[in-house]
Amino acid sequence: MNGEPKKDSFTVSIVRLFTTSQLSLLFLIISLLAGAAALVLTPREEDPQIIVPVMDVFVEYPGASSEEVEKLVTTPLEVLLRQINGVEYVYSASKPGLAIVTVRYFVGEDREASVIKTRDKLQSNQDIIPPGVTNWIVKPVEIDDVPIVTLTLSPQQPVYDDMALRRIADELIERMRTTTDIGNSWVVGAARRQLSVMPDPAKLVAHETSLEELQQALTSANFNVQAGAFERDGKEFLLEAGPFFKTPEEVAATVIKTAGDRLVHLRDVARVEDGPEDTRHYTRIGFGPAVARMRSLGDTVGAWPEVGEERPMVTIAIAKRKGSNAVGVAEAVLATAKSLRGTLVPDDVLMTVTRNYGETADHKVNELVKHLGIAVVTIIVLLALALGFKESLIVSLAVPMTFAVTLLADLIFGYTINRVTLFALILSLGLLVDDPIVDVENIHRHYKLRKEPPLQALLSAVDEVRPPTILATFAVILSFVPMLFITGMMGPYMAPMAFNVPVAMLLSLIIAFTVTPWASYRLLKGDYGKNHGAPFELKNSFSYRIYRATLAPLIATPNRARLFLGLVMIAFIGSAMLAVTRAVPLKLLPFDNKNELQLVIDMPEGSTLEQTDEVAGALGRYLATVNEVTDYQSYVGLAAPMDFNG
Repeated sequence: MNGEPKKDSFTVSIVRLFTTSQLSLLFLIISLLAGAAALVLTPREEDPQIIVPVMDVFVEYPGASSEEVEKLVTTPLEVLLRQINGVEYVYSASKPGLAIVTVRYFVGEDREASVIKTRDKLQSNQDIIPPGVTNWIVKPVEIDDVPIVTLTLSPQQPVYDDMALRRIADELIERMRTTTDIGNSWVVGAARRQLSVMPDPAKLVAHETSLEELQQALTSANFNVQAGAFERDGKEFLLEAGPFFKTPEEVAATVIKTAGDRLVHLRDVARVEDGPEDTRHYTRIGFGPAVARMRSLGDTVGAWPEVGEERPMVTIAIAKRKGSNAVGVAEAVLATAKSLRGTLVPDDVLMTVTRNYGETADHKVNELVKHLGIAVVTIIVLLALALGFKESLIVSLAVPMTFAVTLLADLIFGYTINRVTLFALILSLGLLVDDPIVDVENIHRHYKLRKEPPLQALLSAVDEVRPPTILATFAVILSFVPMLFITGMMGPYMAPMAFNVPVAMLLSLIIAFTVTPWASYRLLKGDYGKNHGAPFELKNSFSYRIYRATLAPLIATPNRARLFLGLVMIAFIGSAMLAVTRAVPLKLLPFDNKNELQLVIDMPEGSTLEQTDEVAGALGRYLATVNEVTDYQSYVGLAAPMDFNG
């Protein structure tokens, strides 16, 4: 019985299978190909996706004052919406004739279910709606409504007024909307075209016409509907009643009434003006000392903007669809806009890219990937100095394989490549090489002992360290489990960390079972039978002598050992107190280097548009003196395109 060969354990059987076959090579090739595909296909964005269902409820109450709207609509609606299960906060604003109530659900609540619950609550309580309320709308808001690209149009020459800029922007955004994966898109600023009817009181009296008759005539004439059909010569012809007003002449020719045998036209009692709408806001772009670094699309005619110069502007805001690649969408949108330079967009209109989250996301991802590569090279060099060149190559195989399969897992489970994902990979870099290093070092030691044949020595070496490596790997994985229970917005924000690190560690353990022994057997086996002198003795090694010379004096006697342990405990407590006393600032994430900031001017209640514009102008003049500023935009009387701060 004792002469029978020892039966392999389960772990040794796995190692033997992958070492003596080509399964490890197949695993290596497939993982690298899958990782390359995942790196290309996985969407890139700056920050992780956070699901926070938010809805704005707009309720129209024509003719009611702000106080009446608050008392009759806003307050009862707040009470009603708070009754919905899953609602965390309810905010509101009351304006003359309009109530805006924002309902925010807890993080992680299903967005579609939340929308249905909100609409169902309103529908089931229509019996308590105050008389006079004409309409209500539930409008969902989500993180992907934040524009990733804003493109600002400003004139190089004064021939373009606000209305002309607006018309160019409206045409341009229609072309942009044909781009794949475009989400919400809208135009901010500038004045729309408006046909204004200016009644003459004296002429109204002379023609015995009232303003109500004038309004009814315009409403009745400005429509376009299908009015039936008729057949002639075997063909069917559709009839349309209309169309909508297009020119001032059409408006002026509108028949208001019949006075005896004479028609009263609108031109008889009023004047029609074709021009921009009344000024309700101001939008301008200004330029700072770093204007030479400002990014514009295509070549323009005219002088480059000067420092401190301000121009009227209109902004096009483009958001992406949920789950799409911010980098690809941004590049496609800007390429479309650039291709229309000289045709739809005149050469003397400056197109300035005032926001490009796709570019910043791509830059940050590429920067982290670069530092990831530097870290990998550093590990290889250090291992080559400590173990040898072949040994460092064996260990380095674990890094691209682990990251490749981890990125594939991100793609499969719906995670994106963002700064938290890459931070998790960098964090795991120093951990995932532990298992392969332990394997290679012990295989290296067994080969130097030369007590067993190469394959058996490899199996013995791996089996010898397998229990502690498994235990150490799962200890690291368990240390990241608490991150799964972080509540609030930081939960989904840090979810890529809680997912990627355990996945990477588990893959490193699998690679230590399979690829590392396979590569060690093929790269180190050639040196096994060569003359290395006397078998390896641990006590004669250089590292052992250094370690003994350092540690032995500290534990030579019980008193020295206790003193050493006490000093270690004091150092530990002192380091912990750095956090308690805030001597070292505590932050979940480091400060981010943003290339834009938003300044919100909060004026006293009742301030006029001109007063606010004066303050914004003073702020702009100061920004024009800051050396790092390329350009700035001011939005007075309307909201700027929102960013991730709101």
